[in-house]
Amino acid sequence: MEVEIDASQVLGNLAKLPDLVVEAMMKATNETSELVKTRAVDNLRSNMRHGNDLQQSLEVADPQYSDGRVTGMVFSKNPIATYRELGTGIHGQESSKDIPSGFVPTYHQLPWFIYVGDVDLDLTEIYGMRKVVIKGKSFYVSSGQPARQFLTPALRVTAENELPDIIKQHFQNDIQKGLD
Repeated sequence: MEVEIDASQVLGNLAKLPDLVVEAMMKATNETSELVKTRAVDNLRSNMRHGNDLQQSLEVADPQYSDGRVTGMVFSKNPIATYRELGTGIHGQESSKDIPSGFVPTYHQLPWFIYVGDVDLDLTEIYGMRKVVIKGKSFYVSSGQPARQFLTPALRVTAENELPDIIKQHFQNDIQKGLD
């Protein structure tokens, strides 16, 4: 008696598997990045008193695959995002914050001036910055602002709470759909 097993379907599925894994990881990374962005906007809304330019500036880049790793990115081209995330001046340096390993920001140690005409808001009222008049022109004096992180906490919470389930869901659904 002879038994013949046709392994062509199994071998075909095995050949598809690497691409299906990468596709599932790309989708999971994109979904996670969108969730981080949403959470970061929520964080900003909960503690911003003025304007929503920063909220609207957050973007999600398409996930990138390289050397077996998929990377997602949530970012802002608005420089205020960096100032808010890390703080500025001596107050930013001294404030507590979650900074990724290997990243070492430097902080301006001396106060600086902000021309009143360059700002739409009253920084004395909002932040308590004092005003000085120099040669007939008014300036705010700033020693910086503490960090008020919005993006890093959004990333940490999402990575700890949702990421494992998102990956699992995409592996189960996307890979299964791609197999014969």
